Amino acid sequence: MKTIKRRFLWLPIKWKIVLWSSGLLLFLYVIYNVVQYTVINRWLMKQEESAITKNMDEILGYFQEKNMDFTGEELRRSRLYLDRISQNNQLIRILDGTGTPILTIENGLPARWIASEPVFIQQLTSMYYYENRLLLIRSPLVTDHFTGTIEIANHLVSTEKLTRLMLFLMLAGGFGAILLSGAAGLVLAGWILRPLRLLAETMRSIKQRGLHERVQVVDNRDELSMLTSMFNEMMDQLEQAFLRQQQFVEDASHELRTPISIIEGHLSLLQRWGKNDPLILEESLNASLQESRRLQHLVQELLDLSRAETFDMAYEEKAADPKLTIQATIKNLAILHPDFDFETDLGGLDGAKTAIAPHHLEQILLILIDNAVKYSHREKRVTVYGAAADTVIKLDVIDYGIGIPAEELPNIGHRFYRVDKARTRRQGGTGLGLAIAKRIVERYRGSLTIDSVEGKGTKVSVVLPVTLV
Repeated sequence: MKTIKRRFLWLPIKWKIVLWSSGLLLFLYVIYNVVQYTVINRWLMKQEESAITKNMDEILGYFQEKNMDFTGEELRRSRLYLDRISQNNQLIRILDGTGTPILTIENGLPARWIASEPVFIQQLTSMYYYENRLLLIRSPLVTDHFTGTIEIANHLVSTEKLTRLMLFLMLAGGFGAILLSGAAGLVLAGWILRPLRLLAETMRSIKQRGLHERVQVVDNRDELSMLTSMFNEMMDQLEQAFLRQQQFVEDASHELRTPISIIEGHLSLLQRWGKNDPLILEESLNASLQESRRLQHLVQELLDLSRAETFDMAYEEKAADPKLTIQATIKNLAILHPDFDFETDLGGLDGAKTAIAPHHLEQILLILIDNAVKYSHREKRVTVYGAAADTVIKLDVIDYGIGIPAEELPNIGHRFYRVDKARTRRQGGTGLGLAIAKRIVERYRGSLTIDSVEGKGTKVSVVLPVTLV
């Protein structure tokens, strides 16, 4: 039994569907035919019983009306009467009071098949003589001159033929139904499982050729077509994540290679001859120190990005006061950038709270305002606007600097992405700040959007929920 079960579990899904559907159909078909066979067989027997009872009543009525004594001429007339009304495969027998047969009419049914037996009440029984099914009725016969028993037996040949034919048709029909069910099940299972087969083939193709392969979607609006669509969407996201990761590795390698190369170049210079020249020595040490700080800053931002992608909000302090946090951040930045004018409009945040840890909100503001300062050369002015609604708060950081080209906006926020890499590098940027801010905002179920006009300025909007529940 365990071996059969194990082999069944190892079967392909298509054959499991065929076997289950065929087995279920066979079970229902057997139940239906057993009920049908039983009902029809009982109905046929009722008909036979009704017919033989009617036959007995007719014979009893005749003999009682004629007041027969079954001797001499009356016995001969009785035989003629019974010969006339007897049917095929029927036995009619009259017994005297001692149970001895005095008149027997055999019409295809031998008398030896049934033992004679006198009765005092009418009896109706079904019996077998070997493989022959018989229906027997016995009834007492009482007239003024005679007391005995009448026996009528029918050999149920026609009924047996009909029931055997019916059983054969049921078995043949069941066998045919199983074959048709199996064939239909194979076709249906193949049609149903086609999306899964395509999915498996695509997975094998992805393993061999890469993440660009997709499943052909048949839009049947069913669960399997939804599954293939979701798989394609998942692969799109996975491919994009893989490409971003690849780009991240390439950009990180490039960002790390440049300062390391500069440091290596200056150290090589010092090793060869520069250490004997105080000016060259000071210049090389300053450049190496600057690049070391840049490396330290880059590593810190990579660490911040990793933390932004993995921190658990369940362990974070929540319910920051956005107005107080913005004011404190602006105060600190005003000291660092005394040449900038920081404007705020925070009246809409009075009494507002937002579901974010205060240090994360401060980190977001520092990143956004620092970017605004870096790219504002002509008009050194930054505006921070805040407002609260029923379920969210909105913060806008607006600068009036160089702006961002429209074609570059979709890429802003990707790791290491910079509009002008050479210029941004001179300004100390790594392309990680907005990626960190965006990831923190998304972790708190918020959104970060950027609107910019090249040459006129940029507005970064942050929407955060009041509660995470």
